[in-house]
Amino acid sequence: MDLGLQMRRPATRSLKIRKPLALALLTALITLAIFVTVASPGTAFALHRVDPHRRHRILRSYHLRRHRGVLWNPMFRPTRDSLLRQNEEIDRLDLPRIQDDDQLEELKASGALVPIEASESLKIEPSLDPSRRFCRPWTRDFVQDLSEVYYRQFHAQIQVNSAVRTVKVQKKLRRRNRNAAPVDGDTASSHLAGITVDLQRRGMTNEQIRFVEHYLFYLNALGLVEPEEERRHWCFHVMVSDRYDDWRQTQTIFPRPPGEEPATEPGTVTAAATAVSASN
Repeated sequence: MDLGLQMRRPATRSLKIRKPLALALLTALITLAIFVTVASPGTAFALHRVDPHRRHRILRSYHLRRHRGVLWNPMFRPTRDSLLRQNEEIDRLDLPRIQDDDQLEELKASGALVPIEASESLKIEPSLDPSRRFCRPWTRDFVQDLSEVYYRQFHAQIQVNSAVRTVKVQKKLRRRNRNAAPVDGDTASSHLAGITVDLQRRGMTNEQIRFVEHYLFYLNALGLVEPEEERRHWCFHVMVSDRYDDWRQTQTIFPRPPGEEPATEPGTVTAAATAVSASN
């Protein structure tokens, strides 16, 4: 028994010596691995070069995800069918796609294009070239009517971001924005005929957006406008048919009594207009 105890004691002492050494070696190896990971540019995630375009896409994706539930829930999503309808209306009216500034000036001089003017209820994007603050008369009437109703409701202005464009301008736009409509074909931009305006959507509250959507929904159901809500530029793209002026002449204006509070429901004004239309 004594011999067995004597034989086991050296082994026990050996284990006690080796265990701290193994632990120290393991700690050193882990420390070295961490150092290599952080210091190596080929493997360290913190030192990777980030493609600025990829970073922009990530930030943009985050921004859209963050605001999708609040801002991006459109009633009128852009579609190919919508572009086809816009061009069908241009063809029905036999309107030219304006090629250049010379043709644009001719249409202004003849009165085929009229100026969009700022007012108490309407403002114009300052960067919009004054030579392109023009549109067809019925489109101008639509913009004025909507801006006045919107102002009465919210005591705020609607902003025109874009109106008539030439083919030359549209080509430049397509070089900067791959989502811009083409200059020819069945899906060409309806801005080229002067019957379309872009109205700023960015900065509107949910209530204001829904108000405009309801207003456009009613006119769209009558075949008077073809709207889209563009995601890239956050605007209402609205093509207006010449039938708008004919319909406009049949409407009775009900002025708001002085001191009356704005309606709390965005659809109130359009509901009244629906009733008027039904009675005609």
